[in-house]
Amino acid sequence: MELINAIYGRRAIRRFAGRDVPREVIGALAEAAAQAPSAMNSQSWAFAVFKGRDLLKDFSDRAKLYFLESFSPGSDPDVRMREYLTKPGYNIFHDAGTLIVIYAKPNHDRFAFGECYLAAQNLMLAAFDMGLGTCPIGFAQPWLDLDEVKAELSIPVGYSAVFPLVIGYPEGPAEDPHRSRPEFLN
Repeated sequence: MELINAIYGRRAIRRFAGRDVPREVIGALAEAAAQAPSAMNSQSWAFAVFKGRDLLKDFSDRAKLYFLESFSPGSDPDVRMREYLTKPGYNIFHDAGTLIVIYAKPNHDRFAFGECYLAAQNLMLAAFDMGLGTCPIGFAQPWLDLDEVKAELSIPVGYSAVFPLVIGYPEGPAEDPHRSRPEFLN
């Protein structure tokens, strides 16, 4: 696939088929992610993979509860999401079977989070090229970064959850959202 086609074609997928993503495919995606640029080649990222729809449903329920308890109405990044988050059946991971969390390594420099975002973009584009769908899950990030959750998930002390995303085989095509023209400031 041409890179420009991946850039213009990749969209967030929120409906996944029941087919599992093989471990070797996840490994190949992490390798593609690790080709991202980083300041002084610091490669500040690390990857955690969580598999299983039941596990991710449990994570979803706990992350929703944490979000609803931690953020007051009106301070949410998107107040419309509060309606979704209060629905018992709503799964923030969209019933996907695989969650990949990109973590910044301990003692990271000020560029580490940006480097993790670059790695995430590589991963999402590579996934699209392989016929997979991805969806960033920002609502999970604060819960995944709690010290007690990281301890439970065997994430070493000092790592920071930066970019959670689900991955799987799409159930159908993604919606094609309108993209605004770029804004130039000068």
